[in-house]
Amino acid sequence: MLRELSAGDSLKRLAGAQYGRIVLSRRGIPIIRPVNHIVEEDAVLVRANLGASLLGGDGQVVAYEADDFDEHTRRGWSVIVTGVARVITDPEQVQRYETLIDSWITMPMDHLIRIETEVVTGVELVDDITGE
Repeated sequence: MLRELSAGDSLKRLAGAQYGRIVLSRRGIPIIRPVNHIVEEDAVLVRANLGASLLGGDGQVVAYEADDFDEHTRRGWSVIVTGVARVITDPEQVQRYETLIDSWITMPMDHLIRIETEVVTGVELVDDITGE
């Protein structure tokens, strides 16, 4: 059974995930890239090697998704946030976030992006406790 998560519970789940996927659009075509992230208040921050042409500029609307499923228990959750992506350029903020985001890719990241969440949705796959 699917149970909707509140925005707060969704962001908590997202904060506990090690990585997710950023979804952006380039010339009307969706592009999805796996990236590491942190959640800070109502924002998602990611380090990514997207290439300048992929990001398409500051202020693009993007989606970010992370999930966790256990194939044995058949339980899990999925969270999607949608919001405006802003490239962080302030050197002090860049340095701070680069130390907080534990990248699992050893190559240099060319963007630090802050997604201001405007829409937060989450669902959890749980046992049907009613027995129906």
